[in-house]
Amino acid sequence: MKKTLGLTLALTMTLMAGAAQAADKVTLQLKWVAQSQFAGYYVAKDKGFYEEAGLDVEIKPGGPDIAPEQVIAGGGADVIVDWMGGALAAREKGVGLVNIAQPYKKAGMEMVCPADGPVKTEADFKGRTLGVWFYGNEYPFFAWMNKLGLSTEGGPDGVTVLKQSFDVQPLIQKQADCISVMTYNEYWQLIDAGYKPEDLIVFNYSEMGNDLLEDGLYTLEENLKDPAYVDKMVKFVSASMKGWEYAIANPEEAASIVMDNGGQDENHQVRMMGEVAKLIGEPDAKLIPEAYERTAKALLDQKIITKEPEGAWTSVVTDKM
Repeated sequence: MKKTLGLTLALTMTLMAGAAQAADKVTLQLKWVAQSQFAGYYVAKDKGFYEEAGLDVEIKPGGPDIAPEQVIAGGGADVIVDWMGGALAAREKGVGLVNIAQPYKKAGMEMVCPADGPVKTEADFKGRTLGVWFYGNEYPFFAWMNKLGLSTEGGPDGVTVLKQSFDVQPLIQKQADCISVMTYNEYWQLIDAGYKPEDLIVFNYSEMGNDLLEDGLYTLEENLKDPAYVDKMVKFVSASMKGWEYAIANPEEAASIVMDNGGQDENHQVRMMGEVAKLIGEPDAKLIPEAYERTAKALLDQKIITKEPEGAWTSVVTDKM
């Protein structure tokens, strides 16, 4: 009996070890720090959706000194969350990034100005100082200014660009006439700082038709030549979207999971989750070609990229979901 029990235990241990070895490793590099902007991925890991798909997923948070394009180019990630502007710019420089999924259907970027300040409409931008994030976040702004025919080199007929910190202090301290915010993050920081919605003039990129694609999933083109790698990405994206679906349906639990992974201020994370849900809509991960074309054209018009991108996105993963 003892011998049989020992054999059974040994067999069980062998099977468990084999199952652990069979899990495909995937490293995901986020664009920013742990927050509900990325809740779907944290939820997918926490709820076991990745594990159910046979994946062992490591989620690396980003930050002001982390460029996802450089991380994946250096072999530090299999897939990254990135904005299309930064991805296309990196692709032209030789990093073979390809968009394989687009969870965010709308952009969350806005520019806000105090209602009691000098800027009420786009016509008031001339001669003003506008706060803008860089590190790949500046492309939507420059595309907008290019569309308006405004120089970004300053002067009475252009705008002065303030390289904005990743907070709302430039507006509070009156260093800029208007600043960049995200619908799900910095806008609410202003509200928490004492501003009321009626105290702010809001220029929403999506509503103006100036939005460029945000928060897509990108991998390297060379990896997509391997059918086994494509299948792994199908599993990863499918499980991620399951995570997003759960997060949208359970915002408080999703925020709690984000907090467990380093998020700050649970109430803020709950609110952020609600705003992010509006940008994702129905979770399906499919890229809208027209949105891609608008993004590429904006970058071409600014000469951020110099030639029409080819092969910068693919539906090979989402077609199999």
